[in-house]
Amino acid sequence: MANRSAQVTRNTLETRIAVSLDLDGSGKGVFNTGVPFLEHMMDQIARHGMIDLDITCEGDIHIDDHHTVEDIGITLGQAVAKAVGDKKGLRRYGHAYVPLDEALSRVVIDFSGRPGLMMDIPFTQKRIGKFDTELFSEFFHGFVNHAQVTLHIDNLRGANAHHQIETVFKAFGRALRMALEMDPRMAGVMPSTKGSL
Repeated sequence: MANRSAQVTRNTLETRIAVSLDLDGSGKGVFNTGVPFLEHMMDQIARHGMIDLDITCEGDIHIDDHHTVEDIGITLGQAVAKAVGDKKGLRRYGHAYVPLDEALSRVVIDFSGRPGLMMDIPFTQKRIGKFDTELFSEFFHGFVNHAQVTLHIDNLRGANAHHQIETVFKAFGRALRMALEMDPRMAGVMPSTKGSL
């Protein structure tokens, strides 16, 4: 199987980011972003997606976390797109339901080549500790626009905002893992009747 790893850097006046990943890893995560709650969520992607993921970021968090969260979504999306390659033999679609106590979330992803995000998370709080829950839409918008995927995220129930978003990220990792698997019955075949994605 081809090496499905990538390294991407993104430097702006607001953030300096380096992402390294291996889609066929063992779920190891190393994070240094200055935003601890985001790192906790990135660890869910690595662990449940079985992706080795290393993210470092120096951002303008003295202002707020917005640019750091959005730009990590962008850079992670770029790295995933680069590592996926031409998508031949890819399962393409992935989905997962994940519970955590009272919370339940569903995530469905399609490596369609078209960015699209449908997200419904009725957060019960505006903040989780110091973290603004509105920033998760910025993260996922950045990701889908640069990974070129269609992503549907639904938190079906939940009373605790931490549980709500943790189930989303765990389900996102699981859905990624499924979609990114190589299908032995589709070896060398583009998973689309159009012939391209």
